[in-house]
Amino acid sequence: MSSFTFIHAADLHLGSPFQGLALKDADIAAIFVDASRKAFSTLVDRAVERQVDFFIIAGDVYDGDWKDNKIGLFFNREMARLERAGIPVYLLRGNHDAESVITKTITLPDNVHEFPTAKPGTFKIDALKVALHGQGFADRSATDNLALAYPAALPGWFNIGVLHTSLTGREPHANYAPCSLDDLRSRGYDYWALGHVHEYELLSENPAILFPGNLQGRSIRECGAKGALLVTIEDGAVNHERIIVDEARFGELAVDVTVDDDPATILRRIQQSVEPLVDGMEERLLALRVRLSGESHARKDLIARRQDFHDEVQAACHRAHADIWLEKLELRLTDPVGRNPAGLAQGGLDLDALIPPTTDLPPSVLEEAQARLSEIVAKLPGGLAAREQPLDADLDALLAEARDLLVARSGRAV
Repeated sequence: MSSFTFIHAADLHLGSPFQGLALKDADIAAIFVDASRKAFSTLVDRAVERQVDFFIIAGDVYDGDWKDNKIGLFFNREMARLERAGIPVYLLRGNHDAESVITKTITLPDNVHEFPTAKPGTFKIDALKVALHGQGFADRSATDNLALAYPAALPGWFNIGVLHTSLTGREPHANYAPCSLDDLRSRGYDYWALGHVHEYELLSENPAILFPGNLQGRSIRECGAKGALLVTIEDGAVNHERIIVDEARFGELAVDVTVDDDPATILRRIQQSVEPLVDGMEERLLALRVRLSGESHARKDLIARRQDFHDEVQAACHRAHADIWLEKLELRLTDPVGRNPAGLAQGGLDLDALIPPTTDLPPSVLEEAQARLSEIVAKLPGGLAAREQPLDADLDALLAEARDLLVARSGRAV
C-alpha cells in the first residue's frame, strides 16, 4: 500500500456572527469573526506547504445560510488555492450547512467533490488506492443512523469513512446521525473522519476514528487550542498530529478568595493567577472568564459596585497582557459563616429579611418573571433568542443576582 498524507478538518463554521460577544464588545466580536476566516486560510497554507495528497472537510463548512455571497466567495477562493496546488477536496454537509439550510450557491472549483445527501457515495483516488465513503445532511435535523448504510470496504484499498455525527451523544452537541463505535467498525474501514463535535478526540486507534474539533473557538464552551489533523499513512499504518490554526481563544480562570481578602487583595490574586496563562496564549487574543469563589466579607461591596469591579478586573488582566479581554466576571462568593448582620444602615429596611430567597418565591411571581424575561429575549439580535441561555444565565440565577444587588445597595450586609 502506498504512503500518503491528508488533512482532516471539520466544523469551520464560516460566517459565525459571534452575536453573544457582539453584545458585550463589538470590537472583540469582530476579531473573532475575522479569526474564523484566518484560521481556515492558515490551514490551507499548511496543506499547500506540506503538499498533502487530499483534504477532507467533515461537515459544517458554513454556520448557516448566507446573508450575501461574501462567505461563499471566501471559501471558493481558498478551494481555488488548493486546486492550483493540485490538492483535491472531499466535503460533506453537516447540520449547519445542510442542503435545506444553504440557499445560495457559488460554483466551486473542479477539485471539490461533495458527497451526496440522499444516500452514501464513494470517491476513489486510483493512484493512491484510496476510497472515501460519505453522506451529507439533506436536512438540518438528521436523526437516522447514516453509518449503517455506508458501503462495505473495498478490498485492497485504504477506506475512509466521512461522517458528521454525535455518535452516542456528546453534550452540548445536538444528537445528529447517532451511531456507535461498533457501527463504524462494522464497515471495515481504515479511518473514520468525523465532524460535529468541537473538541479533538481520538476514539479508536484500530481502526482510527477521530474528531479533529473545530478550527476556531466560538464561545466560552470552546476553550483552548483549536485546529485540524494532519494524517500520515505509511504501509497501512495510521499516524496523526494536530495542526493548531486558531487565531483567538476562550479561557476560564477560577480564583479562590479567602474570607478576609479585601477588593485590592482579590485583584492582586486575580493578576497573579492570570500571569501564568500568558505563555499559553501564543500571541493570540484571549477572551477570559474569571470566576471568584469562596467565603468573603467583601461580597457586599463587590456586588454593590459590580461594574466598577469588573473594570478593575479587566485592568488587572491588561497588566498581565494587553490582549487578555474579560469575557465575563462571575461572583460565586458566599457569606462568611456566623457573619454579624449588624451592618444595616440606621433607619434602613432589612431587605434581606423582606425579600425571600428565589427558591421560596411563589409560582405566580416566577411566572411573571419568566414572562418579562421572554419579552426581553424576544428583542435580542437575531439568533441569540434561540440559544439555550440567551442571557448567559437561567431565570433562577438572574433573580438571585438581582436580589443580591438590591440588598447590597441598600446598605445591608448580605
